[in-house]
Amino acid sequence: MTATIDSVGTQSTADLLKGVLFGDNFRQEHGPWRRLISTQPFRRPTDRTPDERLSLAYERLRILNSNLGSAAGTAADPRALAALHEWIGPVDPALTTVAGIHYNLFLGSLLDHDGDTRRDLSDFLRLRRIGTFLCTEVAHGNDAVAVETTATYDRARDGFVLHTPHSGAQKFMPNASPAGGPKTGLVAARLLADGADHGVFLLLVPLTDEVRPLPGVRVRRLPARLGSPVDHCLTSFDQVFVEREALLGGEHGRVGDNGEFSSGMGNRRRRFLTSIGRVTVGKISMSACAVGAARATLAVAVRYGGHRYISGPRATQPVPVIAHRSHHGPLAEAMATVFAMSLLHRRALDRWEAQCGAGPGTGTGRAEAERLVAVAKGWITWRARAVIVECRERCGAQALLENNGMADLVAGAEGVITAEGDNLAIHAKAAAEMLFAAPQTPQDSTPDAAPGDLADPRFLGRLHAYVEDLWFARARVRMSGARSDGPLDRWNAASGPALRGVEAHAHRQAAEAYADAVAGLPEGPARDRLAELQRLFALRWVASNSGDLLASGRLTIDQVNALPDTVEGLIADVAAHLPTLIESFALPEEVLADWPIAGADYADVYDDPEAAWQTAAAGTEGER
Repeated sequence: MTATIDSVGTQSTADLLKGVLFGDNFRQEHGPWRRLISTQPFRRPTDRTPDERLSLAYERLRILNSNLGSAAGTAADPRALAALHEWIGPVDPALTTVAGIHYNLFLGSLLDHDGDTRRDLSDFLRLRRIGTFLCTEVAHGNDAVAVETTATYDRARDGFVLHTPHSGAQKFMPNASPAGGPKTGLVAARLLADGADHGVFLLLVPLTDEVRPLPGVRVRRLPARLGSPVDHCLTSFDQVFVEREALLGGEHGRVGDNGEFSSGMGNRRRRFLTSIGRVTVGKISMSACAVGAARATLAVAVRYGGHRYISGPRATQPVPVIAHRSHHGPLAEAMATVFAMSLLHRRALDRWEAQCGAGPGTGTGRAEAERLVAVAKGWITWRARAVIVECRERCGAQALLENNGMADLVAGAEGVITAEGDNLAIHAKAAAEMLFAAPQTPQDSTPDAAPGDLADPRFLGRLHAYVEDLWFARARVRMSGARSDGPLDRWNAASGPALRGVEAHAHRQAAEAYADAVAGLPEGPARDRLAELQRLFALRWVASNSGDLLASGRLTIDQVNALPDTVEGLIADVAAHLPTLIESFALPEEVLADWPIAGADYADVYDDPEAAWQTAAAGTEGER
């Protein structure tokens, strides 16, 4: 293992791998965001208070908006939104939060529901008013279908009266304060008309002017959260009236000119899910944000490990810390994981676009694409946290300091794990759906059941599929053997192995994306590098499930015994090319320069111009 950059074919290898990570349209899809974060306004600030950093996030939002060819076009394009999050995520988590809310949840929802009412969106497109999204309540998070804020239709005034009935119905977390400028929210509320509850819909509600909440709207800042500052608030309504046009209606429900409610959907839950459909694109964006943050921290950790020298076997020959297996091993495994995260993210995005890009999408294809987005979001953001924490540890105490950037991203990872649906909740939903679609038992009798070659990607793929089937089969057995026939008892019995099945499904999807990417590269160093990462990722998963695979006859004792040495060999292969691999991340040098430990002269940040050594050096210079 060396800390030097490969001398042969580095550029072409990095460029080919960049195509693997970002797709074939890097210049158009990612280039604008990469250039934007390279400019001076996006340099990392120093010595700013939390309020000053919050103001900076909104200043950057306006700069970002001024650089958009079309704010509406960006909001309507999931691929553009994902790329935006992928690049600004590592630079400014607070900006990422407010931009994601404004462009995706707010503007995107308005555009998706534009059929009934042609609204003037110019204030929001030009950021004269900033949009936010008020769905979650103090007492209702992942069960947002049960929100208790009400929107009661008033026939006399032909509009709706919004009201917060008690403390638990306060809107929880959205950036609803006047910070950054006047705010308007999309408020999820229970639509009540003529004594009937028609379910939860979104309504467009002005919240603040430049300095204070509007009459009837109460906004209070929540305590500071971990990480980059955002104006998270509690928001409540006291008989706030809005016109009928404020309702984001459509086929799922509307109040007509005659004041009557009508809907093409009889199920109130479906109406709610249609109203908040933008949450799925939000999940894609959260995955993109996590991928970008993990890449950045890994790049910094690899660079720091290459120029942080420690005593070697001989005192006169110091070595970079990354030369040690105990240091480069975790980074090599993190690299295999980061590529897997990137490939799974793009796979989920492609599937979603294929099903829903040209319209709302219906049926099984949409449901499967939406489930893959949810599974990928949970798996990617959990893996991102593990990678970011590992990289932070490899950089020691330096990475705990705010100026080195990682502390914000550690906290940011916690945010994306919870945003747009808590990971465990969305994986539990996917587990329940997949449980009834999974085979009754693992396919032991298939011709593929016999052991194959661990160097064969197709065989590794079959092992991934078997592990997934096995966990869902175990969940079915546990469900049928539950002590009670009650649905909660049956689910509690099955949920543990079913969630393991979802995890296995995510691994299988990532492994398949890896295999496709390797097959798509020409013979040469880039393909070799990606194949090494692919095998390391796959074999680590096989090793963690080797007991089940051995018991089922899919692995031999010799293969299980060989796994540790095989994995160690792959770690050495990947570690030897870490500098080339981080080149493929295409991170601008301007951004990396904001993280002092990414540079070989990182120690100069701590130099003291008034210290004794400076005085001595100046005196020596004067004697000359």
